[in-house]
Amino acid sequence: MTVAEILEQAKALTPEERNELIEQLVILETEAKAWKNTAEIIAEFEDKLPIELVDSHIVDPVEWMEAQRQKEADRLKPYWDESE
Repeated sequence: MTVAEILEQAKALTPEERNELIEQLVILETEAKAWKNTAEIIAEFEDKLPIELVDSHIVDPVEWMEAQRQKEADRLKPYWDESE
């Protein structure tokens, strides 16, 4: 069935049926865009700029978090010292 044949059939529908057809086509198109195959997902990641990892040499997540907290405390220390 061609698009022209489908269009001719759509012309025969009532306005309510056409609206329902439009709604169903929009849903169909949205669902088609929502699903991506593996190659598309990988391509999206490859298109992104490389990210810079902070303290990537720290493997243990607890140690990494402690290091980030210490850095933040060191950064804020001048503000804390002023208030005393």
